[in-house]
Amino acid sequence: MLVFIDESGDSGFRLGEGSTDVFAVAMVLFADHAEAGRTADAIQALQAQWRVKPEFKFSKASNDVRDAFFAAITPFAFRVRAIVVEKQRLRSMHLKTDKEAFYRFFVKSMIKFDNGRLTDARVVIDGSGERTFRRDLNAHLRKHAGPGAIRDVRMKDSRGDPLIQLADMCVGAIGRSYRADRPDAGRWRAMLARKLDDIWTFK
Repeated sequence: MLVFIDESGDSGFRLGEGSTDVFAVAMVLFADHAEAGRTADAIQALQAQWRVKPEFKFSKASNDVRDAFFAAITPFAFRVRAIVVEKQRLRSMHLKTDKEAFYRFFVKSMIKFDNGRLTDARVVIDGSGERTFRRDLNAHLRKHAGPGAIRDVRMKDSRGDPLIQLADMCVGAIGRSYRADRPDAGRWRAMLARKLDDIWTFK
């Protein structure tokens, strides 16, 4: 099994002053490695067709590109699980003040409560940017996953991995669906609906 993880939003709590109101993290699961390869090929072909550089990112894509992306990945066999945090509901001061703990807690929770989906999984997490603290996630996630759930955890730059870009687009669509200020809030989540196993709204 292959699993790709990415997030939408940030771990900050300056609500109304630049921090996002919602944080979401999602994992895309492929039971079949060959199907994962076919999906990656389709994403790369779409990237060339639409001249997207350097990568697909939900937050930066136009609506037309988003529509094309979700239409293109619909035929492929994968599942999506996510956890969504509406920050104003969070009470833990520890999670509010420690960004690394915040991120680890919600990724761990998503892995731990996987409904038995993970089996001998190779987990790939977007490791670009400032998130150097993710280097310790391998041991952390292994500790909290069920027996035999995770084989290993790796960090990769999303620019070089179409399937991390898939995770970015999926979690972006899920995060956008919580934006009451956007008339198109649920548009891309609806296109993804048949792939969704579970979206846990954390309270």
